[in-house]
Amino acid sequence: MIALIQRVTEARVEVDGNVVGAIGRGILALIGVERGDAEAQAGRLVARVLGYRIFPDAEGKMNLSLQDIRGELLVVPQFTLAADTKTGTRAGFSTAASPEDGIRLFGLFVKNVLEKNPKTKTGQFGADMKVSLVNDGPVTFWLRVSPAVKERDPSDRSGS
Repeated sequence: MIALIQRVTEARVEVDGNVVGAIGRGILALIGVERGDAEAQAGRLVARVLGYRIFPDAEGKMNLSLQDIRGELLVVPQFTLAADTKTGTRAGFSTAASPEDGIRLFGLFVKNVLEKNPKTKTGQFGADMKVSLVNDGPVTFWLRVSPAVKERDPSDRSGS
């Protein structure tokens, strides 16, 4: 799973002209789900997003997490984060999770994050969303928890 996190002074997401989520000081987290992701990746990504130290301490160093400052979180599903962009000039999506897995794992991510940070708002999975933000810094980080890797069958010689 992938999270593109941005430190913001404010952010909001609209669907069909209606605000479905808005926050003040905190983090906007765009979330992508990759093929092979499972519950373990969702749990680990929650811990990373909430615990990543991107807010300044008294000396101005990025030493404080969202939990430390009791900030708000806006979580927005973003399918395109899981795109394969290694070659060519058009993204491929064979590395992205299926829509069913994406919605399930995004929902699990949101459920787990709400247990730890009730100041969480969300976008809407599968909707055409308009996201607005004021990036503070600007500060943006790309966090990734690698998908589960299936152990290779030693009798399978197809990859040799």
